[in-house]
Amino acid sequence: MILFGHPFSSYTWKALIAFHEIGASFEFRNVDPSEPENGAELRRRWPIAKFPLLVDGDLQVMEATSIIEHLDATQPGSKRLIPAEPAAARDVRMLDRILDNYVMNVMQEIVNDRLRPDERKDPAAVLMARAKLDTIYAWLDQRMASCEWASGDDFSMADCAAAPSLFYADWVHPNGGRFPVLAHYRKRLLARPSVAKAVDGGRPYRHYFPGGAPDRD
Repeated sequence: MILFGHPFSSYTWKALIAFHEIGASFEFRNVDPSEPENGAELRRRWPIAKFPLLVDGDLQVMEATSIIEHLDATQPGSKRLIPAEPAAARDVRMLDRILDNYVMNVMQEIVNDRLRPDERKDPAAVLMARAKLDTIYAWLDQRMASCEWASGDDFSMADCAAAPSLFYADWVHPNGGRFPVLAHYRKRLLARPSVAKAVDGGRPYRHYFPGGAPDRD
């Protein structure tokens, strides 16, 4: 299997964490501008050029969630990231979408504003995004009070989504001790070997972060 992605990309992290968790062998193709041939190959295979992209033989799988679904279905004997039991699987998939849509993508709204020229910045939109993050932080803080991981006692696809979501969201909209249960969950994620490996892989690229990366994980 070949995974196209960037070591600093949140959605690439999501797929990488899944690979590390199940121990599947793969080749990583870094699409950083320093390796232009990989970016060109990504665009040839997927004109949208979004990453991560998984190539497994003749099959191409786009989007991190679909990549994890593919790994879960095709790696017999590996650790399951989506439970076999339907209700548990539904909860994992629900949390996966919540973390992508209401943490990761909302965090990205703030990052995108940092990339705009001064005359096009939208302070009202940033304030709205921060309010949305506070709302989902509070919901997750309450939910995590009864969970070791995002969807219960076992690390799952939902945690693969949570790790990069909460990592970068806390950079742009810090918890600041307001949601202690969520803060402890973030610490547990960072201590997980699969997550720590993804974080370490992205360290050389922190200068890319708009507005500057904070001096912390």
